[in-house]
Amino acid sequence: MALSRFLIILVGVITTVTAVLADLVVPDLAAQHAFNPAWPPHAKFHDAQYMVMTVLLGLIGLSLALRRARITRDRLLCATAVLAAPWIGMIGALLFPGTATYDPEFADHTVFILGLHGQVFMAIVLIVALLVAAVATLRTPPDRTTP
Repeated sequence: MALSRFLIILVGVITTVTAVLADLVVPDLAAQHAFNPAWPPHAKFHDAQYMVMTVLLGLIGLSLALRRARITRDRLLCATAVLAAPWIGMIGALLFPGTATYDPEFADHTVFILGLHGQVFMAIVLIVALLVAAVATLRTPPDRTTP
Protein backbone atom coordinates (compact mmCIF):
# COMPACT_ATOMS: atom_id res chain seq x y z
CA MET A 1 0.00 0.00 0.00
CA ALA A 2 3.03 2.29 0.05
CA LEU A 3 2.57 3.35 -3.60
CA SER A 4 -1.15 3.94 -3.23
CA ARG A 5 -0.68 5.89 0.01
CA PHE A 6 2.08 8.01 -1.56
CA LEU A 7 -0.09 8.83 -4.60
CA ILE A 8 -3.09 9.65 -2.41
CA ILE A 9 -1.02 11.97 -0.19
CA LEU A 10 0.54 13.66 -3.24
CA VAL A 11 -2.88 14.29 -4.80
CA GLY A 12 -4.16 15.42 -1.40
CA VAL A 13 -1.49 18.12 -1.13
CA ILE A 14 -2.06 19.23 -4.72
CA THR A 15 -5.83 19.31 -4.18
CA THR A 16 -5.50 21.32 -0.97
CA VAL A 17 -3.35 24.09 -2.43
CA THR A 18 -3.92 24.41 -6.18
CA ALA A 19 -7.40 25.96 -6.27
CA VAL A 20 -6.35 28.74 -3.90
CA LEU A 21 -3.07 29.26 -5.74
CA ALA A 22 -4.69 29.35 -9.17
CA ASP A 23 -7.80 31.32 -8.30
CA LEU A 24 -6.50 33.71 -5.63
CA VAL A 25 -2.71 33.85 -5.21
CA VAL A 26 -0.83 33.57 -8.54
CA PRO A 27 -1.45 37.00 -10.12
CA ASP A 28 -1.78 35.93 -13.78
CA LEU A 29 -4.17 33.13 -12.87
CA ALA A 30 -6.08 35.05 -10.18
CA ALA A 31 -6.79 37.76 -12.77
CA GLN A 32 -8.82 35.13 -14.62
CA HIS A 33 -10.74 34.11 -11.49
CA ALA A 34 -11.23 35.89 -8.14
CA PHE A 35 -9.80 39.19 -9.39
CA ASN A 36 -11.41 39.14 -12.82
CA PRO A 37 -13.23 42.50 -13.11
CA ALA A 38 -15.57 41.02 -15.73
CA TRP A 39 -16.95 38.50 -13.25
CA PRO A 40 -20.07 39.58 -11.39
CA PRO A 41 -20.18 39.11 -7.59
CA HIS A 42 -22.23 35.92 -7.89
CA ALA A 43 -19.60 34.27 -10.11
CA LYS A 44 -16.90 35.30 -7.63
CA PHE A 45 -19.01 33.82 -4.81
CA HIS A 46 -19.07 30.45 -6.56
CA ASP A 47 -15.34 30.65 -7.22
CA ALA A 48 -14.73 31.29 -3.51
CA GLN A 49 -17.11 28.44 -2.67
CA TYR A 50 -15.11 26.15 -4.98
CA MET A 51 -11.82 27.18 -3.35
CA VAL A 52 -13.09 26.52 0.18
CA MET A 53 -14.70 23.21 -0.84
CA THR A 54 -11.53 22.02 -2.56
CA VAL A 55 -9.35 22.90 0.43
CA LEU A 56 -11.76 21.04 2.73
CA LEU A 57 -11.87 17.96 0.48
CA GLY A 58 -8.08 18.00 0.25
CA LEU A 59 -7.72 18.21 4.03
CA ILE A 60 -10.26 15.41 4.58
CA GLY A 61 -8.44 13.20 2.08
CA LEU A 62 -5.09 13.98 3.69
CA SER A 63 -6.39 13.28 7.18
CA LEU A 64 -7.68 9.89 6.02
CA ALA A 65 -4.37 9.00 4.35
CA LEU A 66 -2.02 10.44 6.99
CA ARG A 67 -3.73 9.18 10.13
CA ARG A 68 -1.16 7.48 12.36
CA ALA A 69 -3.40 4.56 13.24
CA ARG A 70 -3.34 1.50 11.01
CA ILE A 71 -3.74 2.37 7.36
CA THR A 72 -6.70 0.32 6.25
CA ARG A 73 -7.72 -0.40 2.73
CA ASP A 74 -11.16 1.12 3.24
CA ARG A 75 -9.72 4.38 4.57
CA LEU A 76 -7.37 4.72 1.57
CA LEU A 77 -10.22 4.02 -0.83
CA CYS A 78 -12.36 6.62 0.95
CA ALA A 79 -9.51 9.16 0.71
CA THR A 80 -9.21 8.37 -3.00
CA ALA A 81 -12.91 9.02 -3.57
CA VAL A 82 -12.89 12.27 -1.57
CA LEU A 83 -9.84 13.59 -3.42
CA ALA A 84 -11.26 12.63 -6.82
CA ALA A 85 -14.43 14.69 -6.28
CA PRO A 86 -13.16 18.16 -7.28
CA TRP A 87 -11.17 16.83 -10.24
CA ILE A 88 -14.07 14.78 -11.59
CA GLY A 89 -16.24 17.84 -10.97
CA MET A 90 -13.93 19.89 -13.17
CA ILE A 91 -14.29 17.40 -16.02
CA GLY A 92 -18.05 17.15 -15.43
CA ALA A 93 -18.41 20.94 -15.63
CA LEU A 94 -17.39 20.74 -19.29
CA LEU A 95 -20.63 18.88 -20.02
CA PHE A 96 -22.82 21.85 -19.07
CA PRO A 97 -23.95 24.13 -21.91
CA GLY A 98 -22.18 27.47 -22.15
CA THR A 99 -19.20 26.53 -19.96
CA ALA A 100 -15.59 27.08 -20.95
CA THR A 101 -12.22 26.44 -19.37
CA TYR A 102 -11.16 30.05 -19.94
CA ASP A 103 -12.66 33.42 -20.83
CA PRO A 104 -12.01 34.74 -24.37
CA GLU A 105 -10.01 37.75 -23.16
CA PHE A 106 -7.45 35.34 -21.67
CA ALA A 107 -7.04 33.14 -24.75
CA ASP A 108 -3.47 34.35 -25.33
CA HIS A 109 -2.50 33.67 -21.71
CA THR A 110 -4.01 30.20 -21.42
CA VAL A 111 -1.70 27.20 -21.14
CA PHE A 112 -2.53 24.13 -23.20
CA ILE A 113 -0.84 20.75 -22.79
CA LEU A 114 -1.35 18.14 -25.50
CA GLY A 115 -4.25 20.25 -26.78
CA LEU A 116 -5.98 20.30 -23.39
CA HIS A 117 -6.43 23.29 -21.09
CA GLY A 118 -3.76 23.07 -18.37
CA GLN A 119 -6.32 22.58 -15.59
CA VAL A 120 -8.11 19.83 -17.52
CA PHE A 121 -4.80 18.11 -18.24
CA MET A 122 -3.87 18.30 -14.54
CA ALA A 123 -7.30 16.95 -13.56
CA ILE A 124 -6.89 13.97 -15.88
CA VAL A 125 -3.37 13.24 -14.57
CA LEU A 126 -4.57 13.38 -10.96
CA ILE A 127 -7.63 11.22 -11.68
CA VAL A 128 -5.35 8.63 -13.33
CA ALA A 129 -3.00 8.77 -10.31
CA LEU A 130 -5.96 8.15 -8.01
CA LEU A 131 -7.15 5.27 -10.21
CA VAL A 132 -3.67 3.72 -9.98
CA ALA A 133 -3.79 4.20 -6.20
CA ALA A 134 -7.25 2.62 -6.01
CA VAL A 135 -6.20 -0.40 -8.09
CA ALA A 136 -3.03 -0.84 -6.03
CA THR A 137 -5.09 -0.60 -2.84
CA LEU A 138 -7.67 -3.10 -4.09
CA ARG A 139 -4.91 -5.56 -5.00
CA THR A 140 -3.79 -5.57 -1.36
CA PRO A 141 -5.49 -8.17 0.85
CA PRO A 142 -8.18 -6.52 3.02
CA ASP A 143 -6.56 -7.52 6.32
CA ARG A 144 -3.08 -6.24 5.41
CA THR A 145 -2.09 -2.93 6.97
CA THR A 146 0.96 -0.70 6.94
CA PRO A 147 2.30 1.32 9.86
